[in-house]
Amino acid sequence: MKLVTLFSPEHGIRGVADEKVSDTRDEKTGLPIYSLYGESRRPRPEQLKDLDAVVYDIQDVGARFYTYITTLGYVIEEAGKAKLPVFVLDRPNPINGVDIEGPIADPDKLSFIAYHTIPVRHGMTVGELARLYNEQRRIGADVRVIKMENWRRVMWLDFTGLTWVNPSPNMRSLTEAALYPGVGLLEATNVSVGRGTDTPFEVVGAPWLDGQKLAGYLNERRIPGARFVPTRFTPRSSVFKNEECGGLNLIITDRARFQSVRTGMEIAVALHRFFPANWKIEGYSHLLVNAEALERLKRGESPEQIERSWASSLENFRHARAAFLLYE
Repeated sequence: MKLVTLFSPEHGIRGVADEKVSDTRDEKTGLPIYSLYGESRRPRPEQLKDLDAVVYDIQDVGARFYTYITTLGYVIEEAGKAKLPVFVLDRPNPINGVDIEGPIADPDKLSFIAYHTIPVRHGMTVGELARLYNEQRRIGADVRVIKMENWRRVMWLDFTGLTWVNPSPNMRSLTEAALYPGVGLLEATNVSVGRGTDTPFEVVGAPWLDGQKLAGYLNERRIPGARFVPTRFTPRSSVFKNEECGGLNLIITDRARFQSVRTGMEIAVALHRFFPANWKIEGYSHLLVNAEALERLKRGESPEQIERSWASSLENFRHARAAFLLYE
């Protein structure tokens, strides 16, 4: 087998870039690297024409808006057009393959941060997603998944014995990956989620936010598996760069009971309740990608009511995805 071309996703070939990535050459092999997060987000026909196959070997984190799984979809589409097989080297879902949470993406709002009509936390591996995409989107590509050995759906990454390697610059621990599906939803609004600090996705804050008040309220809610500690922090980059923020430090006290999206929705409901003049709620739709859930949030419904609104569609997804699962 001869490796002739590399393609890089959002954060570059080694997962360390934090801006648009251009085409380049690999410093170790001298091979051309074509960016799938630059002028084009898909492999172009001329980049595929002399290849015999495409191999996808990228670590996901288990959230719909983490763009590596959109790149997976785009690669399957373009390889299908070029009549090339796609070999997906499967990897663990680090936050387990059982738990699914959140609303299904509206079909008319799909984009680079919402490739398909799946929930925020999908509970699938990249190999399983590849099979689901290919069938449900009727791509008709030759998708071949190279299965993992000894992985079971209940496993978090720390059950596997594998070493954590940052898949992107701000995804630095399994704790942050666990928080990401819920906390990440907030980052398209005018709050900091800790980018530019040492603990991305473990803090939420803004210059106008009263962390004492918010933490007190959320702790009174007795949200399963979570505690909230008031804090102040100053991001060195991203939202509110070099501005002191009041906010929360999120602590997972019981991972088995913790629900990331539910916890994120609790924070969103509280922000809308206590800081309606400050918090720009419209931005929340950018990653939530579900109009009904956003309208319910605007109306001041409780987290329980909002969660019930997507329960039946989530159950339908659970049944539909069963045909594509590769592990017990």
